[in-house]
Amino acid sequence: MEAALSKYSLDGLTPEEQLVKINQEVRKLDKEVEKFLKTDLLPELKNENIHLLSWKDLSPGEKRQANNFFKKNVFPVLTPMAVDQGHPFPLISSMSFSLAVSLKQPKESKKLFARIKVPENLPMWKKLKSKDPNEHKFVSLIEIIINNLKYLFPHMRILNVMTFRITRNINIETQDEEAEDLLEMISEELKQRKFAEVVRLEHGPKPNPWLLNFLIDELELEDHHVYSSNIPLEFKNLDTVPSINKPELRYRAWSPLVPSALQDDDLSIFNVLRKQSLMVHHPYESFSASVERFLEEATNDPKVVAIKMTLYRTSDKRRNIIDNLLKAADLGKQVVCVIELQARLDEAKNIYRAQELENAGVHVVYGMAGIKTHCKLLLVARKEQDQFNLYSHIGTGNYNSETAKLYTDLGLLTCNRDICMDVAEIFHFLTGRSLKSDYRKLLVAPVNLKDQMIDFIFREAQNAKKGRPAEIIAKVNGLQDPDVIEALYKASQAGVSVHLIVRGFSCLKPKVKGLSDNIRVYSIIGRFLEHSRVFYFRNAAEDPLDGEFYMGSADCMFRNLARRVEVVTPIEDLPHRRHLWHFLQSLMKDHWLVWDMASDGRYRQRRPRRTSPPDVHELLMQESFSAAQSSYERRSDSKTKNTSKKPSKKK
Repeated sequence: MEAALSKYSLDGLTPEEQLVKINQEVRKLDKEVEKFLKTDLLPELKNENIHLLSWKDLSPGEKRQANNFFKKNVFPVLTPMAVDQGHPFPLISSMSFSLAVSLKQPKESKKLFARIKVPENLPMWKKLKSKDPNEHKFVSLIEIIINNLKYLFPHMRILNVMTFRITRNINIETQDEEAEDLLEMISEELKQRKFAEVVRLEHGPKPNPWLLNFLIDELELEDHHVYSSNIPLEFKNLDTVPSINKPELRYRAWSPLVPSALQDDDLSIFNVLRKQSLMVHHPYESFSASVERFLEEATNDPKVVAIKMTLYRTSDKRRNIIDNLLKAADLGKQVVCVIELQARLDEAKNIYRAQELENAGVHVVYGMAGIKTHCKLLLVARKEQDQFNLYSHIGTGNYNSETAKLYTDLGLLTCNRDICMDVAEIFHFLTGRSLKSDYRKLLVAPVNLKDQMIDFIFREAQNAKKGRPAEIIAKVNGLQDPDVIEALYKASQAGVSVHLIVRGFSCLKPKVKGLSDNIRVYSIIGRFLEHSRVFYFRNAAEDPLDGEFYMGSADCMFRNLARRVEVVTPIEDLPHRRHLWHFLQSLMKDHWLVWDMASDGRYRQRRPRRTSPPDVHELLMQESFSAAQSSYERRSDSKTKNTSKKPSKKK
């Protein structure tokens, strides 16, 4: 809007009209949050003896607790920033909670403005001690500060207080295609974000007009930037509340299981992969016992001469990935790591990791200018007898052991020659700017992935017109690419049955008469975050298992297909295809977690029946446990038979 662009959106709106509609929708969502909090969440917490209290609800003893906490833990870290002739308006960081305070000095009429940043290293809600161990009372850090302002401004008259939070624009426009030094450019962008324009000002209920106008003037905002909430802002951060000990309110504990083929710790993972490819499904199967084990064995194996890896986001708590790469370099192996510096909100962490790896002798490549490296690849070169053999991992999710416990993701571990050679050539593309335009097995964006996907969709349409079996199932995080959507509409009109499992937003509307009658769109929200990307094309097969299965890192978004390096691999082994088919069917048949999109674009949640099986996440946990237990019992029986002594012959 500020650039005065006259181009209309796909639905015929100007930037000004889009902004108005966006504001309207966001305000509706705020109203829904407010209603949910007041009519559902707080009453249900209260029923469980969990109370989020305001200051006036505290007993004298509880107020003393809160005041003592302020004096010992809060007061030392607060820095009130007054605004006057000698003190300019302070820099306010994005998404931090703040207090705006109006003050007067004794015997003076002029108002003063002061800002207090609410400490981010303290819990937003302070749990109060109670005589009843089953009672859990909390008071917000903001309320504690407000009721102790006299210690921050002694002898001053405190007139009004208002809570607020700002959001700065993080989408700094940079000409990364023209950047001579990508690391320097991203580092400079991170500095600029601190001073980026404010695009939103949130405040709590009943704001003081003078304080609100002061902030609007100083931050140079318009009315559409200001969002009023009828609930206190501290309710936007309830991270402390789930820390209480009430196991009956939690999901049952789940520990990812060791894949059946890897239950023998004494057996090298390379020996396993020479016999069969492995497909692992997180968090049902363990990331550490599969992917991290693969990297760890490669690091310590003297036969391994090279390790190549892409990193988009990785864990801060468990450094297994980074530590193994550092160790491998120290052992003299050739280690190449392609780190994406432009991973949104992880730029600073990735810059630090890149420099740490570089200092240890790892060959670090900072992605490609103008294109994000989003694919999940790990390649190992191992000398076996008189030749080098390749082993690889291709995944749908990040190399992050923490999110692997919460996100559903798939990974293929293989020594398939064609796939591994493709992975090797993708690394040449990433590090050496190879211009290769086709691959043996893999689909690669921005090279051939989009064209191949659209060809597959059109092939299904042709099969449907000829009366052959035609079906498409796609499981992605977002569906937005106009060309893919257009192809799916045409497939639907040709009679293809299309099922789209889209966790996030879909720009395709299903069940529109004459346009998308044969398309269904589902969103699955549950215990785990659905993150895996799977694609299925029936390709005229009588048996659905004979269709084509693919999985990889790409969503059906323009940015993924045209502006990112993505990799999608075929799944060819029958046990893996059977697993994917069962997985996709279980997702679509679920009655607990599925939301169906209607033709108007709205979602409606399914209702379970009395005979409904457990929700799909619970079902897959049960099946994974049963499979692992059966495998363990078979191995135990086999060991028992092999070690049992034969009866001695009589003399």
